Amino acid sequence: MKKLLILIFLFFLAAAGAGFCQTDTYHIGSRDVLSVAIYAGGVEQETVVVNVSEHGKINVPFIGSVTARGLTLAELETAIQGPLERDFFVDPQVNVQVKEYHSIRFFISGAVKKPGQYEMTSATNFLELVARAEGLLPDRGSIAYVLREIHGISTEEDVKKAIQTNATIKVDLTRLLDEGDMSHNITLIPGDIVYIPRADKLNQSVYKIYVEGEVKKPGVYDYQPGMTAMAACVLAGGFDKYAAITRVKIVRNENGKQEVIKVNLEKVQDGRTPDILIKPGDHIHVPETWL
Repeated sequence: MKKLLILIFLFFLAAAGAGFCQTDTYHIGSRDVLSVAIYAGGVEQETVVVNVSEHGKINVPFIGSVTARGLTLAELETAIQGPLERDFFVDPQVNVQVKEYHSIRFFISGAVKKPGQYEMTSATNFLELVARAEGLLPDRGSIAYVLREIHGISTEEDVKKAIQTNATIKVDLTRLLDEGDMSHNITLIPGDIVYIPRADKLNQSVYKIYVEGEVKKPGVYDYQPGMTAMAACVLAGGFDKYAAITRVKIVRNENGKQEVIKVNLEKVQDGRTPDILIKPGDHIHVPETWL
């Protein structure tokens, strides 16, 4: 019952914020529709509705083409005001408003009812995007990943590959959904890609790494994008007294083939060789010294 009340609270909180957009921080994008009003001498000189082109331009009365994409509304007002003041009016005032948002797009995949790309009409947060995807599946995992400024993603497989090689923002779903900690309901940026893994034990290797041998806490650990062999050993409590850190092995299974990667973590510690990035499902074995 407690979890149900928390979820109801989160739903209504998300719904209440659905129309809110922080226009002071919103950056104009292609296909947005803007209203541009120009005033001078206390009189409205011109008001037009313009579309931001795919090249990021708008056509402004008196001055012609102006780059809008990537600017905030205040920055665009300044960009228009300068030429107007220089060539046409004394102390002109410019007011720009967004009439329609068309550049706020997000991609969500994984354990949601309707994965895919969504176009929003205002700034949004994690819960609002999940609501647009009609909610989470019962077998969702405890962590969601947010990829930012990554392009060329069109399928869930693309997303899985991308989180292995790119930095991600992690959303703790246990804290957010089960405990109602709204600090984990992060604000999304247009273009963000959200991936919510399933907690299916059959697919556990997609999210886990295994650290074995002469470490203080051998076991199974959550994979984190960007994790290295040394970081995994530190996560497992560090090395035991008789660990042979010069002969560490990473066992990796990909496409039905097993690969063994040898790494000298003593040289990594000393900065003599770079650490090795690991992948989900990797088994890291730290052997015992021969002495």
